[in-house]
Formats: sequence, structure tokens, C-alpha cells
Amino acid sequence: MAEKTTLTMKDIAREFGISVATVSRALKNSPRISAERRAAIQQYAREHNFTPNMIAESLRHSRVQPLKVIGVIIPEFAHYYFSSILSGIEEEASARGYRIMVAQSNEQYEREVKICQSFYENKVCGIIVSQAKDTHQYDHFQRLIDSGVPLVFYDRICTGVNASRVVVDDYMGAFNAVTHLIETGCTRIAFYGSAMTLEISKNRYNGYKDALLKHGIQPNQELIRFCDNRTDAEAITPEILSTDNPPNGFFAVNDDTAIGILYTAKRMGFCVPEDISICGFTNGQRAVACDPMLTTVEQRGIKVGEEAVDILIGHVEGTIPLDKAERRIVRTRLIIRGTTR
Repeated sequence: MAEKTTLTMKDIAREFGISVATVSRALKNSPRISAERRAAIQQYAREHNFTPNMIAESLRHSRVQPLKVIGVIIPEFAHYYFSSILSGIEEEASARGYRIMVAQSNEQYEREVKICQSFYENKVCGIIVSQAKDTHQYDHFQRLIDSGVPLVFYDRICTGVNASRVVVDDYMGAFNAVTHLIETGCTRIAFYGSAMTLEISKNRYNGYKDALLKHGIQPNQELIRFCDNRTDAEAITPEILSTDNPPNGFFAVNDDTAIGILYTAKRMGFCVPEDISICGFTNGQRAVACDPMLTTVEQRGIKVGEEAVDILIGHVEGTIPLDKAERRIVRTRLIIRGTTR
């Protein structure tokens, strides 16, 4: 990973044309492997400074559990949803005798790579991560898996590797939200979402699109914007509301974006929800601090964090096989407030 390459048992196995299990036995001096083969593998490992993650290994095979530390990578501490997930992770980990080591990627790929390397070198027993927006290469995640480090994704999952994950039902959350907008009189509904490189963006867009189609409304590319924060929402919304045929409904990928739309619309003289209905996605504290209060999809971040820890500890302690990618979905619910009719 990063500039520093970490040798894994999979690399050694590839070099000798043998299985990872055979490498593991040779490094443990198993008599099932010939003395000559053991010596060759051990010498190769020494020459290439191989350092296996012994913490995860010992946790899986010993009643005496050493350092029970889970690495957690969070994209942004300031984001309410991520902070609520972190609360769920910390509570569940603590209740089960584990501590957490937390780092922020700040939505940067290079920083994420370095954090993964640091966690590996600090011998965490596993890692819980939501990938950064900038992440388009996944070698750093794959190397952790190849090294025997349990990995669990939450929210922003990495489809490029076969790993466990916990997500909310983004598709149905968006579908139900847009259905509510349509059923309360909206006929032109704008979509503000993140880049389609993220799985959550694809799922929420597909929920939005399918709700429109189910009600006989064709999606209009003129009403779709790549925007996932309040600053950008306040910058682009005046243009879309100044057209001859502006939208009368907005579905936003998160609450901050929805609040940016709300304040811009009010500033331009529109009445919410009489002229324009707005729905967000998160149900954070800001959703009830705006006027009117925001209709939104509740993501249940604490539950997401708890489920992620449960899966990770299952991998670490052996109740869930390391090669089994566990997938769990946390259900959302629509919270109807004052920004929709």
C-alpha cells in the first residue's frame, strides 16, 4: 500500500505456486510441510520482511485475546450521519470488550491509503470503513483482505472487492420519498445527488427514477444535478428556479443539500411547501433546526454502526468465516415534516 509495499501470504503463495494455507502452515513450522519447503518459505519471508497480522490470527484461535482494537475510517467527522454511525460503533465495540482507533480520510484517496497502512502496522484486529469520495482504486483494501485483516464497509461500499458490508436501503428510501412528493402534488421533481461512482448515489437515483416511472413521469435530465452539499446547492438552485418551468419538488441526497435548496427557495420568494416541496436524506439534527422543519429519510446511523461491529467481531472471533462476505441492510423510514404538503 502507498509507497511502501507490504508482502502478504497470498504473495508468497503465488511465488511458490502453493496455497495460502500451505504458506501459513510453513510459517508455523507445521510438520505437514516438508522441512525443505518450510525452510525455503521461511527464508523468503525473512528476506522480504514479511510481517503477518498476528493479532487477528490469535483472536480467531485463542481464548486469550490480546489487543482488541478495531480500526475505523470515517470520511468526515462533521457529517451528522457519520458521527451517529461512529457512536453506534463505539457503543457496540465497548459493550463487547473492544476499543476503537478512529481516523478521518477527509474524502481523500491518498489519506485513506495511508490510514489503512497505519492501521495494519498497528496490528488492529479488523477495520470498519466508508470509502472516500476520491477513491477509485481499491488495491489498499484488497491487500488488507489478502493479509487476513477482516474488513467491513458501511454506507459507501467498495464494489471492487469482496468484503462484508452494512448499508441502508437507499433505493427504497429514495423511492418512498419521491412517491410521497408525487402523491402530494409534485409533477416536476429535481434530483440533487453525488457522483455516480458511489453505489449509494446510483441506488438513490434509481429509486428516484423508478418512482417517477411508476407514476407515469419521464425523468428529465434538465432536473438532475450533481450536488451533495449546502454550499453547492445554494449556488446552483437559483438557476434551476429561474427557468420558465421550474421544479415544484426537490429530492436531495442528504439533509445539508436539502437545507441549501430550502433557504435559497425562500430567499427567492418561493413558499415552502405551498410552491415547492423538499425532501432530504439523513434525519440529522439540522432537519429540525430549519424553518419549516425538513421532511427527510431517516438512515438510522447508530444501527448501521452496531451491525458493522457485530459482523467484524464475528470475523475476528471466527463465528463468521473470513471468506464469507456478510451483507446486511438497515431499513429506512420517511419522516414527514413541514417542507412537504
